[in-house]
Amino acid sequence: MALKVGSKAPDLKLTDEAGNPFKLSSLKGKTVVLYFYPKADTPGCTTESCEFRDHTAAFAAKDAVIIGISPDTEKAQTKFKTKYTLPFTLLADYENAGAEAYGVWVEKSMYGKTYMGVARTTFIIGPDGKIKQIFEKVKPAGHAEEVLAAL
Repeated sequence: MALKVGSKAPDLKLTDEAGNPFKLSSLKGKTVVLYFYPKADTPGCTTESCEFRDHTAAFAAKDAVIIGISPDTEKAQTKFKTKYTLPFTLLADYENAGAEAYGVWVEKSMYGKTYMGVARTTFIIGPDGKIKQIFEKVKPAGHAEEVLAAL
């Protein structure tokens, strides 16, 4: 992974689940929890997202904004957000520009076949726009609490 703690966080210019333009730089001055997940509405991604949802108040108390991002379309993100009542922005990264900028678009393998996909990774970005912490090879269960503890 090319990005390191202390690196300037790449600015994302994507669309949110409703198709609205979103720029990460619009959150400058806030702490951002940017979590990349492989696919909306799959077991691990649902566990991770619902845990972030369940701890929303605790993140807000630490003045942290949660942003989820995956290679899904806006339509898939809307369905996922609605189904699980996720109270934060989900970004549609179906061209993988965000995942590539953050170094999480990687070669993976399953059942002996290799393919490209998102490595489940979370970045804490400080109010100054610099990366404060990187969580790689995230295990979905318990991750939200791990991130909260790091804030």
